Amino acid sequence: MTGRLMLLDTASLYFRAYFGVPDSVRAPDGTPVNAVRGLLDFIDRLVKDHRPDELVACMDADWRPQWRVDLIPSYKAHRVAEEHEGAPDAEEVPDTLSPQVPVIEEVLDALGIARVGVAGYEADDVIGTFTARADGPVDIVTGDRDLYQLVDDARGVRVLYPLKGVGTLQLTDEAWLREKYGVDGRGYADLALLRGDPSDGLPGVAGVGEKTAAKLLAEFGDLAGIVAAVDDPKAKLTPTQRKRLTEAAPYLAVAPKVVRVAGDVPLPEVDTALPHAPRDPAALDALAARWGLGGSLQRLLTTLEA
Repeated sequence: MTGRLMLLDTASLYFRAYFGVPDSVRAPDGTPVNAVRGLLDFIDRLVKDHRPDELVACMDADWRPQWRVDLIPSYKAHRVAEEHEGAPDAEEVPDTLSPQVPVIEEVLDALGIARVGVAGYEADDVIGTFTARADGPVDIVTGDRDLYQLVDDARGVRVLYPLKGVGTLQLTDEAWLREKYGVDGRGYADLALLRGDPSDGLPGVAGVGEKTAAKLLAEFGDLAGIVAAVDDPKAKLTPTQRKRLTEAAPYLAVAPKVVRVAGDVPLPEVDTALPHAPRDPAALDALAARWGLGGSLQRLLTTLEA
């Protein structure tokens, strides 16, 4: 991968499409296809505006990996709809979105857009591994701030964060991160685990919010520096900070592995080149007719051909 690589946090985008496109957008049989058509419109706009050479739709093969849960049991626990013995738990997903996900997968496959999910890993981990392997610039498209940790100006890695659809994107680079959070990409994961994240079930350190976390990282460099400072009586920590960090020591010992995206996922061999024609035109025609994909699909095909 040496050209401009675009990595889609696919679930993040189809959730946004689902909530951003009216559910009156339906297939001929009345089934809602707002997430399907919305995602196709998103991809069309992204390809038009950013002209990637390679494109990968990264998937959650496991949205709540057991190895993360073993370290922090509260990880995404509030989003579990149904527990499954020996298999990934079911995530709470709107009733009319779940049936659209297999359609999205079939359409992407018929188009020839690389679609990658790896058992035991989240899409974030797939994105992290593709990013680590890339030799050229990388655009990560996600509505998940966790992936700010991958931003790296020296390697041309940035996050395109949708503010309104994908027509208005926040181009997140190191300058933006420093201005907003006081850290660079490498420091963002440490800041995130210190402050915690209720949406992911991460408790953080009691009494340490975003500003305090940024100050501690500015003072001590990184999480390892902060942990070392707790045992250094000369370190510039208030008694309350020292006490709270001491109490949080068991959490701080495991949180980095949970919060930091994996960079060593065993990725399958896939053709990541942006397709210029459908891989399976007959299957795509059948899907377009069955689900009434109309203008959304045609616009994307025209953009890919160009």
